[in-house]
Amino acid sequence: MMRRCFREDNNKTVHRMFKTVRLLLPALIPSWNFFDIIAPSPRVQFALLDSEHEMPQEWREFRPRPDHVSILQMLGRLFWNAKWNESMYVVSCAERIMEQPTKHSEDEILGRIIGDLNEKLLNSLQESSAYLQFRLVIVERQGDDTHQDIVFYSRVQPILTAP
Repeated sequence: MMRRCFREDNNKTVHRMFKTVRLLLPALIPSWNFFDIIAPSPRVQFALLDSEHEMPQEWREFRPRPDHVSILQMLGRLFWNAKWNESMYVVSCAERIMEQPTKHSEDEILGRIIGDLNEKLLNSLQESSAYLQFRLVIVERQGDDTHQDIVFYSRVQPILTAP
């Protein structure tokens, strides 16, 4: 009788442990089924303008990916990579603009570009330009060639006044 009670308690304990592991498993090993579609990621390009009515001539990619990252940089990025996280946020805003343009997403991207211009990251580019505009570009590979589709143009924004 005593042995039977012990066996039942043991079975309940094992059952509870399996139930707990089953609940924790999705947190430890996430499912990748949340990608309903895989679409090209938009790239943000910007142009600096001297006047509000000037047509943009030269477009530059905002925060382009580096051609090479050393092993030491990769290790450091595992622990601290704030600029990359912010760049991912910009891509998220760009994707939202493609789905349904909002002033908030446009303001966020303009604000990040102006912030980089004001931080000396792009200070050499700013020169005497007073205005800024960005566009969203989808780059797709077609055989050996790449094809760019421009999907959105932002409003022209004065650089001195962040949105």
